Amino acid sequence: MKECRYFLICLFFILFSCKKEPSNQTNAVVLNTSDSIYFAKGFKIETHDNYTFVTIRNPWKPERELQRFVLVSKSNPLPESLPEGILIRTPLERTVSFGSVQCSFFAEFGALQTLVGVCEPDFIHIPFVQNGIRKGKIADVGQAANPNIEKIMAVEPEALFTAPIEETGTGQTSRLGIPSIECVDYMESSSLGRAEWIRFFALFFDKRSLADSLFTVTVNNYKALQELTSRLKTRPTVFAETIYSGVWWLPGGNSYMAHFFSDAGADYLWKEDAHTGSIGLSFESVLDKAEKADYWLIKYNTSNELTLSELIKEYPNYALFDAYKKGNIYICNTGKVPYYEELPVHPDYVLKDLVWIFHPELFTCYQPMYYRRIK
Repeated sequence: MKECRYFLICLFFILFSCKKEPSNQTNAVVLNTSDSIYFAKGFKIETHDNYTFVTIRNPWKPERELQRFVLVSKSNPLPESLPEGILIRTPLERTVSFGSVQCSFFAEFGALQTLVGVCEPDFIHIPFVQNGIRKGKIADVGQAANPNIEKIMAVEPEALFTAPIEETGTGQTSRLGIPSIECVDYMESSSLGRAEWIRFFALFFDKRSLADSLFTVTVNNYKALQELTSRLKTRPTVFAETIYSGVWWLPGGNSYMAHFFSDAGADYLWKEDAHTGSIGLSFESVLDKAEKADYWLIKYNTSNELTLSELIKEYPNYALFDAYKKGNIYICNTGKVPYYEELPVHPDYVLKDLVWIFHPELFTCYQPMYYRRIK
């Protein structure tokens, strides 16, 4: 039922709006359920008769492997001969997640019920998790960088889903004898590459076919929007974010955000930059290039909504930008909308918001999910 409902919602989301371009169904992407990986660079799958062999590439040393897993169904006897790797019997029934993103992936294919512990639950805005914490069914096991080992041991998980920072390892948890699955999905350079990690996570819960179907819907939604903007002749200019402690941190020209801008039919002013992360510039450098930009996008996290008057109080020279003068500033309060939780799983949702911003004539009565025009 979940996959059917999800499929219908996604079709409605991408195909219907008060005003839209005609759909071209011949461009639909068909992904089979083989071991092929279409967009992600970080993992590989090899299916064998009695087991599935999964490898995670080391994103900091691409020529090396970070981890190997040998997945064997609990319903089958353990084969006599297996390749070298961390043995995990599937489906997992008791897990601990160190981050909100893993929980978002679990929610997509129906594995939240396996959670017996999470790190930093205040940053996980999924009702199932919050209810589980309140009722004591899901344990708060502390900070991801310094988890409470005793609490982890008490909930007896079969596996830990962690998110390492470079090659720092898993710290004290490595001594627990519990398999640690190092989730480096965040190192993918493309939004669809990161979204494809749903196929990786699903392997540990015997949800492979469902994940393949869900990912196919996401890809087709995203590709349909790309096709829509590829035919546009006008590409408005855009820049992003604000100055902080004297430095203006903008998305690098090869970052996921820069790719989003391009796919949404905009001209990102730092598109020629080669960085995949952020770049730090002075206010003068940003003003020199972005003074006449058509749009300005800002993400922030505060209890109060940002307004034009508050923005100018923070830094009066913001008034020098044309985007400020024209009110073409769009803001996203990540403390009130699940932007960072849903972005990795549903880049198609974020992309439609951006298309609506840059080309509002395409979706005249669309209700954005994350961004709104500043007042």
